[in-house]
Amino acid sequence: MKNFVIITDSCCDLPIEIIEEKQIPFVSLTYSYYEEEYKDDLGKSMTPNKFFDDMRNGAMPKTSQPSSQAFYEAFKEIVSSGRDIIYICVSTGLSGTLNSSNIAKNMIKEEFPQARVHIVDILTASLGQGLMVLKAYEMQENGSSYEEIVDYLEMNKQKLNTYMTVDDLGHLKRGGRISAAAATIGMVLHIKPLLTLNHEGRVMPVVKIRGRKKVIKKLAQIVKERIENSEEQIIAISHGDCIDEAFKLKEYILEEVKVKDVLLNYIGPAVGTFGGPGALAVFFMGRERQHHIIEN
Repeated sequence: MKNFVIITDSCCDLPIEIIEEKQIPFVSLTYSYYEEEYKDDLGKSMTPNKFFDDMRNGAMPKTSQPSSQAFYEAFKEIVSSGRDIIYICVSTGLSGTLNSSNIAKNMIKEEFPQARVHIVDILTASLGQGLMVLKAYEMQENGSSYEEIVDYLEMNKQKLNTYMTVDDLGHLKRGGRISAAAATIGMVLHIKPLLTLNHEGRVMPVVKIRGRKKVIKKLAQIVKERIENSEEQIIAISHGDCIDEAFKLKEYILEEVKVKDVLLNYIGPAVGTFGGPGALAVFFMGRERQHHIIEN
């Protein structure tokens, strides 16, 4: 049986310690501001604190997906050693990264016809993506086959729930996620939107809430309502440099449900560009994703 490698991209936002311990390969997105371009390398070249501080001080970063050449080089290094690939990719609803990886896949298949390269559009980002990477690695370590892992990821990605809030609607407006009018009204009325990723991995509003504390409690309530088999689960919380509120969300959740563990980490620049400082997200396995907007 051929060996295989699970690879991802920097939108996974996994702690660099886990990446290095498990030797998980990843392809970096890039971001730029003040006419400087940086590699999103999970905090090695720039700390999340500095990135979000720069945003607070007026920086307006832009992100770029990896080139097809970057994917080709990463994929070739793996298949050249006789191993197959499962690539867990950030949602196509959030990034064009999948397109670059598909071009690279086709190049690899021409050069290495026997190589298997399966690309999973995981329909989320940040630690939701990271959770699925860790699950795939756990399955591999426990002896699951290439096909079993691919089947699990494809069959369960709609059960991976993503719920989040942001502190400043301006970043969502700049990223084209909400209209300028909606952003202006929301900021004037101190509305904190609670958002989700739908079945296509696109940002959708769930409910509008006045006040930060209320929206964080609502996030915990949604986890309680939607999570399944909680005691067997690692859930994840990622944050845009608002660690105290991330711990408060963890506290609220643990008051309502028992879970196996909670993975907590910063949102990286590729995702944080659109969420901004104060973004807060929770990820867990539960009821299948919503296909429509729910308003209060």
